[in-house]
Amino acid sequence: MKNFKNFTLEDMKAKRLELKKEYLDLRFKSVVGHVENPLKKREIRRDIARLNTMICEYELGIRKV
Repeated sequence: MKNFKNFTLEDMKAKRLELKKEYLDLRFKSVVGHVENPLKKREIRRDIARLNTMICEYELGIRKV
């Protein structure tokens, strides 16, 4: 599990975008059949969900920047 607690809101949004692109690339590679680590998709998907949760908490004021 990655630690995103020390990230600023802008860093989290940038990291989420980066992970979404990486996830999309892995999906395409899995269709072609050249995925080295198939569990990487699960890790990336869960990291995106963690970031989405933290971003939502910042926007709702639950978590402070």
